Amino acid sequence: MCCVCFCLMQHSYSQRILDSTGRAIVSDTSGVPTDSLRKLAEPVKDKKVDSVVKAHSPRKAIIRSAIIPGWGQIYNKKYWKLPLVYGALGATGYVFFDNLQVYKDSRFAYKAKYKASLPADKGRDTSLLAQIKPEYRVYSLESLRANRDQFRKYIDYSVLFFVFFWGLNVVDAAVDGHLKAFDVSPDLSLRVKPGYSEMAGTKGVSIILAFK
Repeated sequence: MCCVCFCLMQHSYSQRILDSTGRAIVSDTSGVPTDSLRKLAEPVKDKKVDSVVKAHSPRKAIIRSAIIPGWGQIYNKKYWKLPLVYGALGATGYVFFDNLQVYKDSRFAYKAKYKASLPADKGRDTSLLAQIKPEYRVYSLESLRANRDQFRKYIDYSVLFFVFFWGLNVVDAAVDGHLKAFDVSPDLSLRVKPGYSEMAGTKGVSIILAFK
């Protein structure tokens, strides 16, 4: 009789298997969980976060913004950033073309006045003076040369700023792409808890930031 009871206890014990939360689940007669029971025993994954990570690729956002400014922001659904991107690039682009035009006008005026100032035996040419824009005719030869050199530098600066804002647009798309799956749910909480602090080993007030 004792032997029979012992065998029944052993058989009953072999039928109870605990999952990851400590809950008992029923196995088959061999004592090994089936495929469906194994799935129940595995830790539960956040399918919502996994699907967002798989569906949204930061690499795609980077490549798209590198090709066309603002495309990465559209991919990240950050539409409110489009005016900032196009405003910065549009302003620097306008400054570039404006500086380029002033540089060309100053260079032509300097060239025309320089040829007109040469001696007759050195190739003097006054035919270009009439083509100088009225606002540049009042400037001296030295002023036109200084103005030409100055705006040549402004062209370089405007190109650098344009490239900088283009790169900033790519960086912004990359950051938003990586933070797309960041958990900002209400489960994140910050609270103040008075009492004993296990970390400090003393009593006092603790600030607790909980991630669930």
